[in-house]
Amino acid sequence: MKVILRTDVEKLGKLGDLVEVRAGYGRNFLLPQGFAMQATPANLKVFELERKKLQAKTEALRGAAASLAAQIEKAVVSIAMRVGENDKLYGSVTSAMITEALAAQNIEVDRRRILLDSPIRMLGDHPIRVRLHADVVAQFTLSIVAERAVHADEQEVANAANEQLAEEQTAE
Repeated sequence: MKVILRTDVEKLGKLGDLVEVRAGYGRNFLLPQGFAMQATPANLKVFELERKKLQAKTEALRGAAASLAAQIEKAVVSIAMRVGENDKLYGSVTSAMITEALAAQNIEVDRRRILLDSPIRMLGDHPIRVRLHADVVAQFTLSIVAERAVHADEQEVANAANEQLAEEQTAE
């Protein structure tokens, strides 16, 4: 089945390309999603008329993705996780957890856009890639810290407050 791409499709082609795809892929995915139109002489003429509008729309999406990529690359993201022996995590860090950590910094990203090469199961810094557009991929460093370290700081503050309260009670 020959189709005309109405937008950039990863691993297939760019806007305006005339490509050959399997009939099921074209009928069940590309056409219903509006990513392509069947390549007929009439559709070729229609596409040429709306090419400029589609290119402007694609450029606007690419520009928005580039500005979001700049925000993501500046972000300092840290997630506290429970750890066991040898600093191994209980479970692993998921893309949903990373999305929540980014949302806490007012950066909205769909969890399906986060590219994890393998599950994160160790403490430390890990490079994370986010595909925002077919041409725009942002990268940032995710720091995984031990939750007990966070609790240790809170415990020190609580102990200091308890000592101060005890001193006040003995002074009375």
